[in-house]
Amino acid sequence: MGRKILVGFDESENAMRAVEFVAKSFTPDHEVTLFHVLLDTAAICNLNSPELVPLFLEHQVEFCTLEDKKKELVNQGMEKAKQLLVNAGFQEKNITFKVQTKNKGVARDIAAEAEKGYEGAVLGRRGLSGIEEFFLGSVSQKVLHSAKNVPVTVVN
Repeated sequence: MGRKILVGFDESENAMRAVEFVAKSFTPDHEVTLFHVLLDTAAICNLNSPELVPLFLEHQVEFCTLEDKKKELVNQGMEKAKQLLVNAGFQEKNITFKVQTKNKGVARDIAAEAEKGYEGAVLGRRGLSGIEEFFLGSVSQKVLHSAKNVPVTVVN
């Protein structure tokens, strides 16, 4: 059996570049997990309180519809990524999707998952400028610095 590789995944082109990197750089006997961290918007979508800002209440339905659309885009992206890996020779049974609701933060959740027996993690780099990345950080940068005992590859 091959090694386990974690791919931090969202619906972005950067995530697809990470999957392409895995397809080209790893042998097809590897197990690949496409991992996505969902923001916990379900709680917000179900809120109905007089303390809520009227502007939010006015746009709550649209916000929740957008979140559903984002989930749909992530699922479509995962299917596309899976097909890319299958076309590269990876066995369908060795490609899994794992989606979890944010626990500690997107980067910390990815790092924590990577430490659960994966041989490595691969992430796409976000398109922040050098200054933005310096001040704000990026998910990939945060995972790179917080993951312990697992190599992290950031694909540009």
